[in-house]
Amino acid sequence: MATRHIALLACGAALAAALPGAAVPSTHGGSVHRVRPGQSIQKAVDAARPGDTILLSPGTYRESVRISTSRLTLRGSGPSSTVLVPAGATGTGTGPCAAAGHGVCVAGSAGRPVANVSVRSLTLRGFAKNGLWASWTDRLTVQQVTAEKNGTWGIAQERSLRSSLLQNTARNNGDAGLFLSNTMDKEEGAADTKGTVVRHNRVSGNRIGITVRRLRNLTVEHNEATANCAALFVVGDENSPRAGAMTLRRNNIHENNKLCPKTPRLPSLQGSGIVLTGAEQTLVTYNRVVGNVGSSPLSGGIVLFKSFVGAHNERNKIHDNVVLRNGTADLANRDTGTGNTFRGNTCTRSEPSGLCRPHPAPPASSASAPRPPAHAARQQRQGER
Repeated sequence: MATRHIALLACGAALAAALPGAAVPSTHGGSVHRVRPGQSIQKAVDAARPGDTILLSPGTYRESVRISTSRLTLRGSGPSSTVLVPAGATGTGTGPCAAAGHGVCVAGSAGRPVANVSVRSLTLRGFAKNGLWASWTDRLTVQQVTAEKNGTWGIAQERSLRSSLLQNTARNNGDAGLFLSNTMDKEEGAADTKGTVVRHNRVSGNRIGITVRRLRNLTVEHNEATANCAALFVVGDENSPRAGAMTLRRNNIHENNKLCPKTPRLPSLQGSGIVLTGAEQTLVTYNRVVGNVGSSPLSGGIVLFKSFVGAHNERNKIHDNVVLRNGTADLANRDTGTGNTFRGNTCTRSEPSGLCRPHPAPPASSASAPRPPAHAARQQRQGER
């Protein structure tokens, strides 16, 4: 009798899995809602409960998706296999996310943020605004997502805490590949992200690779940026709290020499590696910044520039970076703010002069993040013995 009962249960589960958007139990808790091309992702999301996973089969899905349930996972079968594109006339449905021009929206509210949502292993392509847009989230994870050819930002968020943007690819988007901000609808001071991490992403072909706007307490590390007009922007202003108190380390930034025309807020961009405007107490360390060349006021390897509303950079530390073959300078302090320090950087030309530390240049082909100069010198001494 027990054997027959188990067999019936297994048969029922197999039948449920075969039905469109049907949920089956997961071995890790929660249910798995499987969706195939032509079926509605949004219907599966709406039917899901906290802890569930929406699993997308390989194929192209013509729709936008809005997630407002906490502890939900939206997972594709891999960025090369699962692709979301705008619905158009043949899509499976419309909604507020599609109306705003986004691919995936993770949307909470001031009193009820969406927590522990994960979006993984898919591509978001060709949306009028943003590939992924998140607002009022806590512990959002975006991992192994490709965001390409979207009108404004590839992956973007505001009013979000403790996010993890990991191993994503953002390329050929209209503005920033990755965009993180305090808020987009009002003027206010920088927000504390409480430890957001941007790690192991690759950004290329965008106007700006990564923009961090009016935020504090986050880490941007081990990312690669190339072929953008500018690689990494930290943007602050005169509001309080100030933007800053963040760490930018071990990023590989090279040949960001695409030319972008000026906008109402920025001059033309070309050849900018790491740019700080109106930031404070930011540590820029152990980055490799090579071959970024242009003639914009913001061109150069690592650049400190007074913000366009007059806010100065103050008490930032630019230490132990490899910054070579950048134009118009490897290190450029074009600000009059106080307390900014440049120490232990390997470079050849600075504005003003004297910011570079004499040090043998590493091999030009090296793509790894630079080691601390003291460590490298110790290894060299050991090898000579």
